[in-house]
Amino acid sequence: MTIAKRVSDLVDRVIEEERITGAVVLVYQDGKPILEKAAGFTDREAGLPVKLDTIFRYASVTKPFVAVTALVMVEKGLLRLDDRVSDYLPWFRPKSPDGREAAITIRHLLTHTSGLIYDPALELLPESQRMTLGLGNTDFSLEENFSRHNAIPLAFEPGARWAYSFATDILGGVLAAVHGGTLEDAVVHHLAEPLGMVDSRFHATDRERLAVPYADHPGRPVRMPDPWVSGDEEAWRTVFSPARIFNPKAFQSGGAGMVGTADDVMRLLEMLRSGGAPILSPETAKAALSNQIGDVDGEPGYRFTFVGGLVVNPAAAMTALPKGAIQWGGVYGNTWFIDPAERLTVVSLTNNALEGCTGPYPEMLRAAVYDCS
Repeated sequence: MTIAKRVSDLVDRVIEEERITGAVVLVYQDGKPILEKAAGFTDREAGLPVKLDTIFRYASVTKPFVAVTALVMVEKGLLRLDDRVSDYLPWFRPKSPDGREAAITIRHLLTHTSGLIYDPALELLPESQRMTLGLGNTDFSLEENFSRHNAIPLAFEPGARWAYSFATDILGGVLAAVHGGTLEDAVVHHLAEPLGMVDSRFHATDRERLAVPYADHPGRPVRMPDPWVSGDEEAWRTVFSPARIFNPKAFQSGGAGMVGTADDVMRLLEMLRSGGAPILSPETAKAALSNQIGDVDGEPGYRFTFVGGLVVNPAAAMTALPKGAIQWGGVYGNTWFIDPAERLTVVSLTNNALEGCTGPYPEMLRAAVYDCS
């Protein structure tokens, strides 16, 4: 059975089981599509089907768009990886655990080694101190929101270890300041327009094509309420607001704020896999998919590149992906990976939080690609 057949059958099954409500799955090999599948509903209650050009909320799939925009700007000489963040954002000056002002660099932000973390407590502080972490609605600007972190010590000294965080939101602020205008202006100018992306933006280019988000629920997914608090209070949790994308006052979250199509994500990933043209040099494209954190503590079985997690030990990572693959996702229901050795790129966008990202489905998809039972 071919990769295309196995993946297509899996998608049909998870839609029928109502594990997933709606999905677009793209599988490319050697730069050519071997599967382009749209299935299920963009709006289940209205009976509207998903199409290949359906627009999904990206959540953390935003991060590689912003990270690559930064790399393009570095190559253009507009900033340097080892520049201090405070040189561009004088208002952002969090303290190290020992109380000193932290020396956070652009490189730290790109690699999630800055000392910032996705701490659910930040969204539950008293109103005068509370921060949104990119998915909840807000009328705050980036500065109004994250300058509050100056009163909260970092989790660790920058560079000491890896921890997934809202660092890409801060990176987005740097890019906007350097480019002039908004973060969207910078992403469109340096990345989206050169790659022919028409829908990847911090606003919905066509509200009629924007998928309704669904929330995990026993039995079957439910239409996501607003706000929706996901996860387990004893572990990871966050606040979702489907209406945030329609609020022009909300800061443009470089870590979670974009929407777009699966095709736009594939354009980004294939550009990196195939060597960077027309926006990056081969050296920078290779670096974007290579270990950038050395041997510091991180996720089991993974190192981190500039854009996602690099599998170094599939058994420890508990994945069907082979050593050398790069993968990540977004909690609104998305997952992607690149397998450089097999010249494979896979994108799956769904409207199911959290199942499409952190539930069993992503690993079921990887197992289907590699024919693992």
